[in-house]
Amino acid sequence: MSRSAAKDREEPVAPPGFRVDREIPMGRHPILEAFPGLDRLPTATRLVTDPADRRRLFDATAIELVAQDLWMYVAPRETPKFSRRGWKPVITPGTDCIVVGESHLRTSPELVLFMDIYHELCHVLQRQGGAELWPPGVSYVQRWTEVEAYRFVVQEARALGVPNSFLRDYLRVEWITDDEHRELLRELGIPVL
Repeated sequence: MSRSAAKDREEPVAPPGFRVDREIPMGRHPILEAFPGLDRLPTATRLVTDPADRRRLFDATAIELVAQDLWMYVAPRETPKFSRRGWKPVITPGTDCIVVGESHLRTSPELVLFMDIYHELCHVLQRQGGAELWPPGVSYVQRWTEVEAYRFVVQEARALGVPNSFLRDYLRVEWITDDEHRELLRELGIPVL
């Protein structure tokens, strides 16, 4: 089941205090305009424990709302050596920017947006630490950067009481195969059905 199909079922909710400005206009904005208070959630403290480092992360990170049909991704600083067919990424040299699809921001459940934005913030931190987010020739589900970011948001979701069925749906993204999905579930300790 895809994330969009999961929207039709009753779902767990995002943590108290998580907010989304679903009316924000298209274009680039500070992350806290789109997600007010994101930096004050307990999840932000677990992501970056030092208050000064956390402030720098949220002050320096932007989001760019685009009309493309997509979830979220960290905009590369240059065109990646590999590219999914038809993907024309937003390129942001010198800036940490998370690209967000308009329909995703406007209509996806808050819990999915909560998990996605923190997943992408993990990637921002990884890249700041020197990680290559799009290494050529490495499967999506075998990239340590993806596994680490998913592990973080899965832990956060479990702390909220999110069931494995929701997590299985959340991790079923259209650019991976069924075998890769099962591999990712096993890696994250989520029972495979």
